[in-house]
Amino acid sequence: MTTLWNARSRAVFVAAGLGFGGYAFAVIVVLLTALVFSAGGIDLLSSPTLLVAVSIVMGQGVSFGVFALAYLRYTGRGRSYIGIRFPTLSDLGWTVGGFVVFYGGLIVVSIVLTTFGIQSAQNELANIGEQDPRVFLLLIPLSFLLIGPGEELLYRGVVQERLRESFGRWPAIALASLIFAFVHFFSLQGAGKFVYLAILFILSPVLGAAYEYTGNLVVSSLIHGAFNALQFGLAYLMVTGQLPS
Repeated sequence: MTTLWNARSRAVFVAAGLGFGGYAFAVIVVLLTALVFSAGGIDLLSSPTLLVAVSIVMGQGVSFGVFALAYLRYTGRGRSYIGIRFPTLSDLGWTVGGFVVFYGGLIVVSIVLTTFGIQSAQNELANIGEQDPRVFLLLIPLSFLLIGPGEELLYRGVVQERLRESFGRWPAIALASLIFAFVHFFSLQGAGKFVYLAILFILSPVLGAAYEYTGNLVVSSLIHGAFNALQFGLAYLMVTGQLPS
């Protein structure tokens, strides 16, 4: 029993370190990249679109990928540790079903929050997009190309897999979802931050389950990317007045 407890405690510690460490590594890489641009006479803060592009590419794209692969190499787990393959028809079915459940869950939660007058915080990307709506258009393809794949690689492919070694399927999904939710705390603005995190924690198991039951990270990445892309698309329409708020 003591051995099992120690193994599980270590798994939680390592998973949390991977989740928060990956985010910290991304912040450092983005800041260093910003300094390089600044040295070249380019002020990223003066261009919201360029700022977001650099942050996503160097953050979710480069940093998350490098951090995850470095962990796999350091621990000797290898790339085969993560399930990635071209989607089958079954995978596509899981993708469509997962997206419907994921977005449907958001609608239900939003209705509940509105009914009780509970306010949720906003991601800083939303605030940047409100200043320059073109940011939302940029984020649509980046959701599929970098945000979905990058975050799923780290938080489902590495963090969740590491937890599953000690806890089994569903506890690993729950714990990985908790870590994934709390990492977003640093990118939130305004009141209701813990409400936002609670929403994310409630919805994230859909991504974890999609990965666990298909064994294919592409599935959860597509669900994640499609969800974000739809959110950004709707935000663009609302900010530009093409969709009632």
